Amino acid sequence: MAGGNNEGIFALVNFGWNDEPDDSPIRWHTEDPETDPWEWRMRVLEDRSDIAYGKVFFRKGGFITKEWYPFFLAARSQNRHFEEEYFEGLISYEAKRIYQVVSEVKEMSLDDIKRAAGFSREDKSKFDRGLVELQMRMYLTICGRQQRISSGGVGRGWNSTVFCTTERFFGDQVFEKARKISKEDAAEAIRQQILGLNPEASSKKIKRFIEG
Repeated sequence: MAGGNNEGIFALVNFGWNDEPDDSPIRWHTEDPETDPWEWRMRVLEDRSDIAYGKVFFRKGGFITKEWYPFFLAARSQNRHFEEEYFEGLISYEAKRIYQVVSEVKEMSLDDIKRAAGFSREDKSKFDRGLVELQMRMYLTICGRQQRISSGGVGRGWNSTVFCTTERFFGDQVFEKARKISKEDAAEAIRQQILGLNPEASSKKIKRFIEG
């Protein structure tokens, strides 16, 4: 996982933005790619092609390498297609609306997704839940950021996060590999990797970490 959390699995930073030690080199919300954990997300995406970042663990942000992505795909979706999961009631209507607009383009910013999928300000909670749902089920992933532009064509405020489908981010290779792995074998491989990093991780948390 990428930031402070209390889930007891593994984290790059074991404390949150408001409780880091005084002698910590980490400085949150400074926009410095060397010291700001929020910037690490985008720095990884810009510098590497074999690591994905998104809300994939406990509905919180985390990194997954290309090597391990097929195992999580196999463990969570059991290699079913999006349409199958939707018709089985495993994916919400809000998530379907979001996925449809993003899957039709190469990539799309958060602001543009909201507009294209027809979400209003009053729908914010539904939109947020749908977007996290698609990341947890590994259909969408963060692939960059984009400067917000005012009506006058001038950059303004914070950058907007950009999303794309997992296929566009990693290619078909991870899906082809996932299809060759059973759900049980995938879960066991991930479990062993977790215990190698953190022998004290609880079985309950490991199960949630794997299954989403």
